[in-house]
Amino acid sequence: MKLEMEILKRRIDVAAKRTPADLVIKNGNIVNVFTREIVNRNIAIVDGYFAAIGDYEGIENVDVSGKYIVPGFIDGHVHIESAMVTPSEFANVVLPHGVTTVVADPHEIANVSGVEGIEFMINSSDDIPLDVFFMLPSCVPATPFENAGASLDLAQLEHLYANPRVIGLGEVMDYPAVFHHDEKIISQLAAASLKGKRIDGHAAGLDSDGLNVYMAAGIRTDHECVNSEEAMDRLRKGMYVMLREGSAARDLLSLLKAVNENNARRCLFVTDDKHLDDLIMEGSIDYNVRMAIKEGLDPILAIQIATLNAAECFGLKSKGAIAPGYEADFLVLDDLKSIVAERVYKNGKLVAQNGEMVCPSEPNVSPSPSIVDSVKLNSISEEHLQITIGDESTANIIGIVPNRIVTKHLIEKVDTKDGLFQTCTEKDYLKMAVIERHKNTGNIGLGILKGLGIKNGAIASTVAHDSHNIVAAGTSDSDLLKAITYISEMRGGLAVVQNGEILASLPLPIAGLMSDLTSPIIYEKLKDLNSALRNIGCTMEFNPFLTLSFLALPVIPELKLTDIGLFDVKRL
Repeated sequence: MKLEMEILKRRIDVAAKRTPADLVIKNGNIVNVFTREIVNRNIAIVDGYFAAIGDYEGIENVDVSGKYIVPGFIDGHVHIESAMVTPSEFANVVLPHGVTTVVADPHEIANVSGVEGIEFMINSSDDIPLDVFFMLPSCVPATPFENAGASLDLAQLEHLYANPRVIGLGEVMDYPAVFHHDEKIISQLAAASLKGKRIDGHAAGLDSDGLNVYMAAGIRTDHECVNSEEAMDRLRKGMYVMLREGSAARDLLSLLKAVNENNARRCLFVTDDKHLDDLIMEGSIDYNVRMAIKEGLDPILAIQIATLNAAECFGLKSKGAIAPGYEADFLVLDDLKSIVAERVYKNGKLVAQNGEMVCPSEPNVSPSPSIVDSVKLNSISEEHLQITIGDESTANIIGIVPNRIVTKHLIEKVDTKDGLFQTCTEKDYLKMAVIERHKNTGNIGLGILKGLGIKNGAIASTVAHDSHNIVAAGTSDSDLLKAITYISEMRGGLAVVQNGEILASLPLPIAGLMSDLTSPIIYEKLKDLNSALRNIGCTMEFNPFLTLSFLALPVIPELKLTDIGLFDVKRL
């Protein structure tokens, strides 16, 4: 208490001009996200907070004449694990893009390693130059129609709310459980509400009545809109709409059609799932802002969506604006169109300049042996991968929709031999397998896939939302088996196989989801994987690994595959 009082006194003294500021940013064009105007003033900073705006001097003075000062960007919904790096390395990737705060949902690692995995993410994001807030996973497993590595309920999670960086309950994706008063999910909703915590939604495919149910349950956000009509439905119900642009789900262009000056304050930008190579090449929330501006959205409005809106949505009262008493997280830009951060400041300290970290963040926590030893696989053979087809040779087929995480449920005739399915590259019919890898159940779900584009070979991965079993697809049982086996030997990761040879791979030993390597090394391995994907016939019009990772997610329409078998989401 005494320390806090001294900090407040010092901030007041700087504002009152009795004490010089630690840092003064001079002559900048400040983007005011409250009034949506630009003012040219000096900014006084002390102890990591903005103390005043006006005519001030500091111990250090930085002149930014002609440049623009905007608040640090906030990603309102992200799964850090999808970047395949730990939180400290994630900070090194997104901070140069101007993202100073993220709201993370660690349900990927939670599905593999339970509470221990969540605690790893929280602890490994301590004392890094990126503010990471957490939403506790609400649906582990996502549904009862698959086998994950853990099953979490309120009793296991409740103690985590004591951490000030745990601010809510993560995306509630089991709509039937909410609708039917399932005790597990209702207890979590009630606990979050009683604690004054936020609750995220996952309203894929819900109609107006379904949205009523979610809102009545206290769920206030959704990131699963795919078109402007769905966005407007949610806005009219009073929801915050998360405008998503990730790697697999690229919805922003469609959603922007619903955004206008009357409703924009209920919108925020998110990435959800974005691969490391896309973060490096495209950016994070800065990319969303650039896209919005390019599509005609007013630049200051786009910046407001990326900052103040996200902060207000999650009750981050001292974030999202350049104003006295707010945290000094901000960017220096040359202009308000290209949105390229020349400098990034976190808590008043320069952390990135010209796309590079000033002092890269280092890992501060090592994963436990149980998190690293997450792939437990029974011995399998090619016979385990055979699919029996009925006399009519028709089959239920998962149809890929490029750059979308939804699929089509197709019923088509396929080639057979001795009653067994035969892949056909001319029709793009591949074999897909989901192998349980957490508890040695021996479960193998098999299906037929159309649209992945592999001509000769197979791919496999332990990144398979949300249960993260091994998922594989390919043209032959021998290459499928080789890829699956190699993944197990690596203790998780990604692999591309052709004619029994490993063309490229990326080990992901941390829960089968994240690497312990630095982002530049991972990036090079991803480029090798992309080259190998081209060698086996993929056109790369979409990311095959990322697409494959969502084909086992049984809460996104229409047809998916789990370790139990084919799943018709519309019948859920």
